Amino acid sequence: MVEVRELLSMVVFLVTFLLTGGLGVLVLLKLDGDRRRGLERLRDLAGDEGRSSGGMGLGLGSLLLALPQRAGSFLLPAEGEARTCLQQRLTRAGFYRSRHLRHFLGAQVLLSAGLPVALAIVPSLLGAIKPFYALLAAVGLAAAGMIAPGLWLDSRTRLRQAELRRAVPDALDMLVLCMEGGVSMTSAMQRIITELQEVHPVLGGELNIIQREMQMGLSCGEAMKKFADRCDLEEVRNLSSVLLQSERFGAGVVKALRIHADTSRQERQQKAEEIAQKAAVKILFPTLLCIFPAIFIVILGPAAYQIAGMLSKMK
Repeated sequence: MVEVRELLSMVVFLVTFLLTGGLGVLVLLKLDGDRRRGLERLRDLAGDEGRSSGGMGLGLGSLLLALPQRAGSFLLPAEGEARTCLQQRLTRAGFYRSRHLRHFLGAQVLLSAGLPVALAIVPSLLGAIKPFYALLAAVGLAAAGMIAPGLWLDSRTRLRQAELRRAVPDALDMLVLCMEGGVSMTSAMQRIITELQEVHPVLGGELNIIQREMQMGLSCGEAMKKFADRCDLEEVRNLSSVLLQSERFGAGVVKALRIHADTSRQERQQKAEEIAQKAAVKILFPTLLCIFPAIFIVILGPAAYQIAGMLSKMK
């Protein structure tokens, strides 16, 4: 009788969970219905029958892909400081589109709701975890699901900044060589983008953005300042300041870029030397924990065996 009651309660919970989830999906579809109808209307006006017909067959797949964006719309902050700060964090990580903000918030919502259900509530209903421990695990998993996307975003930002920091001196050297050969800034930028697209794709994409902004009327210093705001690197900020001052006072841009390129190359070399010096200290702890115990066993093992034999004979 007890097993039947437990099975019945588990079935009731699963049915309730499925009904609630289905109701939530229907609400999201209802809220998103106007936008989808508008897009379909625009496609019809553009004569894009192929895409509209193909979208019918991929309705479920597109719904699953758009689920984080729709879930993040509920947590989307209003226009203000909080939204601006979050958008800046995404921009520094390389996410420039406005929908990425909804994707990030949607990932937080789905992880904070899905992890407790999958790893705490369902095992508790199956009898693998006691309800009290399941409750504690659910709270911890919800907090982890809310924090994990932010930690991943910060890690991606650090990796992206490190890659840009390594690539900027090479781009400056190529820019100086091109401009000393009599090439204009726009043509030199286009040449650098072609050369760096395979070696440093992240910097190549950013330089492509800079070139388009220059074609739209911005000066090189202003476009570089926007690049500094996007990546949040002190080296790029200094470069933008050098270019802005050269443009303002009419100084030679090539000479200023040459000095800045030499400084950036020296800073990169000093950074590499610093990492090499830290490696000797960091390797000390693995040596103490892994190598020395094995050495002690090899050296003291035979002596300990002989002492143990002598003590057994004395007995």
